[in-house]
Amino acid sequence: MSDDLTARYTTLDSERVGDALHVWLDRPHKLNAVDSVMLREVGDLFMSLEREHDARVVVLGGRGRSFSVGADRNPDKDPEYPTSERGKRWQANLGRRACRAIEDCPIPTVARVQGHAIGGGMCFAMSCDFRITTPETAWYLPEVELGVPLTWAAIPRLAQEIGTARARQLVMLADRIDGTTAAVWGVAHACVPAAELDATVQSMVERISSLPELAVHMTKTTFRSYNQQHALGDVSETDADLIRLAQSDPAIAKNFGLPT
Repeated sequence: MSDDLTARYTTLDSERVGDALHVWLDRPHKLNAVDSVMLREVGDLFMSLEREHDARVVVLGGRGRSFSVGADRNPDKDPEYPTSERGKRWQANLGRRACRAIEDCPIPTVARVQGHAIGGGMCFAMSCDFRITTPETAWYLPEVELGVPLTWAAIPRLAQEIGTARARQLVMLADRIDGTTAAVWGVAHACVPAAELDATVQSMVERISSLPELAVHMTKTTFRSYNQQHALGDVSETDADLIRLAQSDPAIAKNFGLPT
């Protein structure tokens, strides 16, 4: 049953299951490809959870057979796409804003990742506190292969989570890994058979919910402050400008279905 939190959204759905709020990327017909509407809605929703005091855990998942295949390279026309240069810069920052909103969520977050975690989808997952995946899941950051830098503050976040050597391999070489390797490298916290994914996520929810709530909240706040001080800082402040610069190349804009 859908929750009122996402009633006004077109790319997200949500439901409450016990102590958990399940948030679903809800474009299964496109394998939950990420468009600008989804970026706005993810950012708005997770920022609104600052006022959510009932859920003990937020589970982020994808409807259908994929968590997310990343950028929608044939997106529907966005009626809110800005025309001014400042508006376009704001638009270019939507991904960074969405990932930061997930990361800043005061409630512990668990990513339920199946099928694909590609590009922006992988960035969403890496913004969560915990990630549970399946052996067959493809984890992949194709941005460099597509001719654009990886932005959204994803590089410092990934390096902080798994170390700079592995992060460099995933980003600069666009290496593809499966869920088994993701768990070995620390990209995921657990890798389980697909038939056990929901039960494992539920076990994580119950484990978190069994701990003293205030202590969990304060501990998450401490980790968040540490990560942002040591990993993000000003490094990602110019991400929107990097995106705009890359998109000024008509060939790159065409790759992502953007207006030129």
